[in-house]
Amino acid sequence: MNDGGQRRYGPLGTALVIIPTYNEAENIKAIVSRVRASVPEAEILIADDNSPDGTGKLADELAAEDGHVHVLHRKGKEGLGAAYLAGFRWGVERGYGVLVEMDADGSHRPEELPRLLTALKSADLVLGSRWVPGGRVVNWPKSREFLSRGGSTYSRLLLGVPIRDVTGGFRAFRRETLEGLGLDDVASQGYCFQVDLARRAIAAGFHVIEVPITFVEREHGDSKMSRDIVVEALWRVTAWGVGARANQLLGRGKTP
Repeated sequence: MNDGGQRRYGPLGTALVIIPTYNEAENIKAIVSRVRASVPEAEILIADDNSPDGTGKLADELAAEDGHVHVLHRKGKEGLGAAYLAGFRWGVERGYGVLVEMDADGSHRPEELPRLLTALKSADLVLGSRWVPGGRVVNWPKSREFLSRGGSTYSRLLLGVPIRDVTGGFRAFRRETLEGLGLDDVASQGYCFQVDLARRAIAAGFHVIEVPITFVEREHGDSKMSRDIVVEALWRVTAWGVGARANQLLGRGKTP
């Protein structure tokens, strides 16, 4: 992991917390309230994939009440990666200095966001990590923990990225970091999207820091984890790893 060297980092600027939603009507008000209380100066973008449970309408109501809250209505359910990419573009176009990934279900605790932003003062990308010392998960079955730990370990070893929690989705990027990741050709979805951005950041030489977080299993609504997400992650990570090894053998440096 790049140690940052003697690089001097500029001020962070205004943070935009991007919260993708699909059927999160039970959670959206609480998570927005907690973000606003934890980082009052930050703004929030709710990227809703046309939720049939009325999440988009609730988001509009929150935005009407609070100028720090914005809503991006999308046509339908296109996946986590597509929602984040749309949110990144929205934020970059409007000049936000920091763009944050955060789940809507409360599993990423907004109260820990100030620590991520503090760490970003001397980094290009900060990952909230469950698998570094001090990190932990709450109310997860052992099978889910095994899957997450195993996925991160497999990705780390196959891709050669020195990150303990490669699949985690609580992250803070400097705008310049996102602009340097080549987002136009990102096609991955689900949790594989997180692996993709992490490997791109390492390959581009960005300084990446992991800070411990407590990940709490959602209390309301349904998890978006599915077999298709796991299968996509497995084959994409394997293809990236094989491609990277082939490039090394052929003397190429480009990330596949």
